[in-house]
Amino acid sequence: MIPFNKPTIIGSELEYISNVINSDKTCSDGFYTKKCESFLEHKYKFTKTILTTSCTSALEMSALLIGIEKGDEVIIPSFTYVSTANAFAREGAKIIFADSKNNSPNIDEDKIEQLITNKTKAIVIVHYAGIACNMNKIMSIANKHNIYIIEDAAQAINSYYKNKALGSFGHLSAFSFHETKNIQSGEGGLLIVNDKNLIEKADIISNNGTNKAAFIRGEVNKYEWLNIGSSYKPSDINAAYLFAQIENIDKIHQKRIDLWNRYYKNFKEISNIKLPFINEYATNNGHIFYIICESEEQRKNLIKHLKEKDITATFHYQCLHKSPYYLSQNKAQQLVNAENFEKTIVRLPLFYDLSIEQVDYISNEVIKFFG
Repeated sequence: MIPFNKPTIIGSELEYISNVINSDKTCSDGFYTKKCESFLEHKYKFTKTILTTSCTSALEMSALLIGIEKGDEVIIPSFTYVSTANAFAREGAKIIFADSKNNSPNIDEDKIEQLITNKTKAIVIVHYAGIACNMNKIMSIANKHNIYIIEDAAQAINSYYKNKALGSFGHLSAFSFHETKNIQSGEGGLLIVNDKNLIEKADIISNNGTNKAAFIRGEVNKYEWLNIGSSYKPSDINAAYLFAQIENIDKIHQKRIDLWNRYYKNFKEISNIKLPFINEYATNNGHIFYIICESEEQRKNLIKHLKEKDITATFHYQCLHKSPYYLSQNKAQQLVNAENFEKTIVRLPLFYDLSIEQVDYISNEVIKFFG
């Protein structure tokens, strides 16, 4: 069976983990944590990086950093993972769902402004499959209305919008290093703080609401409880695994792009297979290769066909505006494009250890299905 995903060992993961275990510090803020943060900060020109236990943790910190409270409204795309909404809903925000574009699962920037009210505190955008949203337009809307932008860049490491790294646009950004992501540590995440006014507060929130970071730097003679916070930082064991991946990020990126391009080449002449659209302002990091079926029934049959051929394919998000939790508190609405992607997207296997020969086998079975 060809799995949909397979965790990757790329180089020195076990050596670095052993180094941590044999050291005198295995908790957070250790040697490899600092190396990860420094590497990513410099490579992508982020203002401030804080390693976290997950992308969810980074999003929850974002909600605390911008002071989300009951009565605030936060605009997010409906076609996303539940963490994007949960992080803000748990602080009392009302979630306002936006539709996708008709040719991309990303948020339709032309429909954002009509959702803004005097209660709107933030817009959270998701770079689906690592493909950039239209950041110039989105940042222009945010600046016009004095609204925070938070990038859910869970899938977008090493992707760019007009030569600028995703994650470097928003006031805050969140990345994931879950085992399904391009670079991984089993579970892990990263908070990017691009708004310099939020850096000190981010240090406090990530240290259980204390000024422990300032104490470690020698700026105060003791640390105290100053704010609401939590234990959001991973152990240095996770960071050791992650750093082995990070230092090979270009190698991983190239392999995934080669696999993605092979899929695209195999399908591009097949008129009845609809392929991903990538706008000219965006790059591709090879995170997801998906095709779009004509209907939910066709997708179900395609996944069944591939399973019979020992290939694991899967669909993706269920629209959050149709979720039982949301509908228990809000009226039903229709978001046509998001609902279409919910029913028709099929994700094909794509991971570092996948071979070109396997991609060709998968492609041939998809082509057979479509006749």
